[in-house]
Amino acid sequence: MTNISLGILDLVPQPTGMAAEQAVQAAVRLARSAEAWGYARYWAAEHHDLEGLACAAPEVLLAHVGAVTRTIKLGTGALLLPHYSPLKVAETFRLLSALMPGRIELGLGRAPGGPAHASMALSGNFLQRVASMESSLESLVALLEDRYTYEDHLVQARPFSKDTPELWLLGTHTKSAGFAAKLGMSFVFGGFMSDDDPAAVLDSYRAAYVPRREGLEPHAQMAVTVFCAHSRAEAERMAESTAWRQNQERSTSGESSYKAESELIGSPSEVAERLQHLSEKYNNNDFLIFNPVTDLAWRLESYQLLAEQFRPASR
Repeated sequence: MTNISLGILDLVPQPTGMAAEQAVQAAVRLARSAEAWGYARYWAAEHHDLEGLACAAPEVLLAHVGAVTRTIKLGTGALLLPHYSPLKVAETFRLLSALMPGRIELGLGRAPGGPAHASMALSGNFLQRVASMESSLESLVALLEDRYTYEDHLVQARPFSKDTPELWLLGTHTKSAGFAAKLGMSFVFGGFMSDDDPAAVLDSYRAAYVPRREGLEPHAQMAVTVFCAHSRAEAERMAESTAWRQNQERSTSGESSYKAESELIGSPSEVAERLQHLSEKYNNNDFLIFNPVTDLAWRLESYQLLAEQFRPASR
């Protein structure tokens, strides 16, 4: 199990009765704890006008988290590119990279991150922007490589920093994997949101990968849902307490559901064994762990128990 690396995906939950200040401080506590436990990365997600979620600007949260941590990599999971200008994104993440050299990862997605009215209020023409996602990705890559031009003028994303944030594309199917491969980006397969065969998606990414500069190689993660507790019974209670679990569509055949395969419930040793199985089955050593429990103590316990199974690899 020593080859497996773990990261945390945090949606920054704000359950009923919790103040926004408490929700974001819980996120900071989770990130600091993750570093102490040996997690490789902490990523925050972006959502808009969704009750129960407190992070609309993960880049702002990461700036603060970076000031109170030292080594853990910090990223977005994901920043929703169709809402924004690629230039603004490049400038923001170069500034973060200057503040925290070698620690910033830019995870990108194409989802709206909220209801239609919020998407329209934010970007005005979201569907049109989604249709041009590949072009936006190409522009962002060009900006971070200082070769983007507008009307024959070089446009530079400042400030210049020695380290360029690692670019990740989050996706659930081969189309997203193809975008990432074509542009030489790293790729996160959202296993807990996909019914596609992980092997087909990840293999297509690796086979089509074109490095955009010397030394880059295909780099993939699998995002999975984990409920880890001292006993399987307690882990089951943890899972059943969440609206996330209640809303998941369960496959009637069980064995045919790849989404179900990416939901890991059990004791620390059971979850570790399942992760090891997924690692070997899909030739993937990096996992982004998502626990949707809103109770902070339960969530911290789940992440800590899992980290103790892999501590040597995740530092």
